[in-house]
Amino acid sequence: MHKCHFLILIFMAGILSSCGFTNFTEKADSQFADQHFKTAIANIELYNIRYGKYPSTLGDLTFMGDWDKMIFQSLSYEKLDTGYRLDIVKSVFGAVPSDLSYPKEFWKGLGLKRSNVLKKPQ
Repeated sequence: MHKCHFLILIFMAGILSSCGFTNFTEKADSQFADQHFKTAIANIELYNIRYGKYPSTLGDLTFMGDWDKMIFQSLSYEKLDTGYRLDIVKSVFGAVPSDLSYPKEFWKGLGLKRSNVLKKPQ
């Protein structure tokens, strides 16, 4: 890389950080984490309806779209005796969002028993 290109990159990084780029990445992390979490739940619950049991791993999920497969990089799944555990472990820009929360009604009817997003144990 030329010295000029490197200086331009440093200059642009400075401009982006001063213009709220950190706020952008934090918001994007929350949005992607929320989407991945809900996508995983939808696919896990659909698997349960189709096969009468929860998948042993996320890799067992069937008929997923290409974009749905992004959950493999950001979530941790464990099948439990009664239901499953689903945690957000990685985000797009690095920080795992701590601001995700869902209303009580969101959790109803799911086999999701433990999660780092679930604030209170069910």
